[in-house]
Amino acid sequence: MRIIIITQDEPFYLTKSIDHLIRLLPKKYKIVGCVVSSVSPFGKQDSFFQKAMQTLDVFGWKFFMYYSLKFIFAKFNKHNSLDSLLKRNRIERIFLEQSINHKKSIVLLKKYKPDLLISILGNQIFKKEIINLASKGCINLHTALLPKYRGLMPTFWVMKNNEKYTGVSVFYVDEGIDTGPIIIQKRVEIGDRTQEQLIKYTKKIGMEAIVDAVQIIDSEEVKTLKNDDDQMTYYSFPKKEDVLIFQKRNKRFF
Repeated sequence: MRIIIITQDEPFYLTKSIDHLIRLLPKKYKIVGCVVSSVSPFGKQDSFFQKAMQTLDVFGWKFFMYYSLKFIFAKFNKHNSLDSLLKRNRIERIFLEQSINHKKSIVLLKKYKPDLLISILGNQIFKKEIINLASKGCINLHTALLPKYRGLMPTFWVMKNNEKYTGVSVFYVDEGIDTGPIIIQKRVEIGDRTQEQLIKYTKKIGMEAIVDAVQIIDSEEVKTLKNDDDQMTYYSFPKKEDVLIFQKRNKRFF
C-alpha cells in the first residue's frame, strides 16, 4: 500500500508523532510522500504576527512565553525538525504551489499513485477530487471521541468542560469538518494530566490508531461507526472567558 501523509509544519508535537507512526507502520506499507503546508494552528491562514498576537491576547503572557521558547528551540534544533525526519526515512516532501484542491495539486499527487491519503493536522477542507484521489480513500485523525468535540483544540475543550474521558478517532474524510464515518476509536482517561501532557498522549495513541486503521482498511473488512450529527458538538478557537474558566477549574496548560 502506497501512502501520502498530508500535514502542516507544526513545530511542537508533530515530528515526534510522525516518527512514532513511521516506527509502528509495518514495512509493507510505504509512505511515498508527505505534503507539508504552512502552519495554521487555529484553522486560519493568518500571518505569523497575527497568530502570535491572538495567542497572547487569549491565553496570556505565561502561555505565550512558554510556547515562544518552545518555538525558538524547535527552529534551532534542525535535527528534530519534520524535514530532517522525512530525509532520514527517505520520504519525499511534496511541495504544492497551490491549495491542495487546485487542479495542479491533484495532478501532482496522482503521480505518486497513492492507495491511501492520511491527514494529520491537515488545515484545509478537502473537496471530492482529493477525497476520492486514492483507491482506498482518505482518512483523518481527530483527538476526541467523535461526534463530540468536532473542530479546534479538543484537548482544551474536554478539560475546560471537566470531562473525565476523551480519546482519538480515525475516520474517513468527507466534505464536512470531522463528519465522516469512523473507522476506529480509542478511549483515554484524562486524569490529572496537563493539557500539554494530554496533547502528547492523545497524539501517541492517535498514531497507534492510524496504524490499526491502515491494517483494517488493507484487510478490506472495515465496519465503520456512525458519526452522528444528532449527537455532535462543535468547538472553535477559545475566547478569553473560556481560558479563565479553564484556569478557575484548576486545569493547567503545562
